[in-house]
Amino acid sequence: MSDKGRLTVLRGANRVQDRTVRCGFVPALRAWSSLPRCARGVRRGLRYAVHFDLAQLKHFLMKKNLWLLAIAQGLFLTNNVVFIAINGLVGLSLAPVGWMATLPVMGYVVGGALSTGLVARTQRRWGRKVSFQLGLLVALLTALLCAFALSIGSFWLLVAGTVIAGYYSANGQLYRFAAAELAPASFREKAVSLVLAGGLIGAVIGPNLANYTREAMGAPFMGSYLALAGVALVSMAVMAGIAFPPEPAKKAGAGGGRPLAEIMRQPVFIVSTLGAAMGYGVMNLLMAATPLAMDVCGMPFSDAALVLEWHVIGMFAPGFFTGHLIKRFGVLQIMGVGVVLNLACIGVALSGQDLHQFLIGLFLLGVGWNFLFTGSTTLALQAYRPEEKDKAQAAINFAVFAVMALSSFASGALVTTQGWTLLNIGSLLPVAVTGAALVWLALQQHRRPQRGA
Repeated sequence: MSDKGRLTVLRGANRVQDRTVRCGFVPALRAWSSLPRCARGVRRGLRYAVHFDLAQLKHFLMKKNLWLLAIAQGLFLTNNVVFIAINGLVGLSLAPVGWMATLPVMGYVVGGALSTGLVARTQRRWGRKVSFQLGLLVALLTALLCAFALSIGSFWLLVAGTVIAGYYSANGQLYRFAAAELAPASFREKAVSLVLAGGLIGAVIGPNLANYTREAMGAPFMGSYLALAGVALVSMAVMAGIAFPPEPAKKAGAGGGRPLAEIMRQPVFIVSTLGAAMGYGVMNLLMAATPLAMDVCGMPFSDAALVLEWHVIGMFAPGFFTGHLIKRFGVLQIMGVGVVLNLACIGVALSGQDLHQFLIGLFLLGVGWNFLFTGSTTLALQAYRPEEKDKAQAAINFAVFAVMALSSFASGALVTTQGWTLLNIGSLLPVAVTGAALVWLALQQHRRPQRGA
């Protein structure tokens, strides 16, 4: 990318002024604004034409859109972190029996799974921006519904509210794919990584929002749900400033691309979907159970909020460099590091149940999730064509939500009946399956060039 913006002013066919402005497009724009204003190049008998490097403009707008999308990602994660932090505890206070405590957490995930097809249709019909704004409207309304359910002590209305909120979650899960569309092919890994790094906003705001609004209203956590309604409004304003690219023109006779079954049979699709689903499943299994496990250990909610804060920092802080690591070392290698970090998290969790063990274990879990999920998203881009993106991404997200729903229910049932130790031992199986899938795809890709030779 050039580091200069060139500004040329013409009077008729004669060059009046030629400025070369360093530091990119913005200084060139400032130099332009310092000239006499003109409409269609005409003012006081002079004809002006302004020329600048269009590549500079595109790069400036791309960065602006990516940063705004990263903020939207952060606000989305704020919603998710608060939901994880409070829904299990609110559920425990309202549920008829203890093992149902995480049903509100599970409801949010099930709602996301059920909404993937609907979101794919709304994205295909109205585009990214309208669908994302509809998701934020649902987030606003369901936050108010959950607050109302808590005020009247209705457990099942709370569950229903979280299920409906899943429509927002299904939209938010597509922010990472939208990031890849906002950037050129050479920048896609970094774009995905940058937008996921926006989750740091959720890491800082989410746990603190839950903690400081816990007693803000009459009932515990009522203020937290009302605060999420405000978060949705802010996110709607942020989303309004993003310019998404138009849908790619369909080739004549291409229709919607290949059948979904054909796309799903590709090894790269299988492993990218498995990595995303299992990475999210293990993370959700342990994260959703953590506030309950710490409560059983007699730790205050402020400790649980601290652990969740560092967990989410671990999830999204690596986003500033994960894309660089993928470009340098390869996507499968970085995903493999994610598997190793998951194993390290389980090892720390099995070593004891003090605050520092919860904190270190959940931090390692977060970094492992980042490597697996960013890698899986990058890998998935190789599996489908532009005209196939809606159904391919819907299939990936459905698998993610299905595994998350199972893990959300299992976390509450296992931690309240079997304990924290057995929960961690059970999580070794999906981690091992993910590692085996990465080895299988690496062998597939190693054999392919040999066959070609």
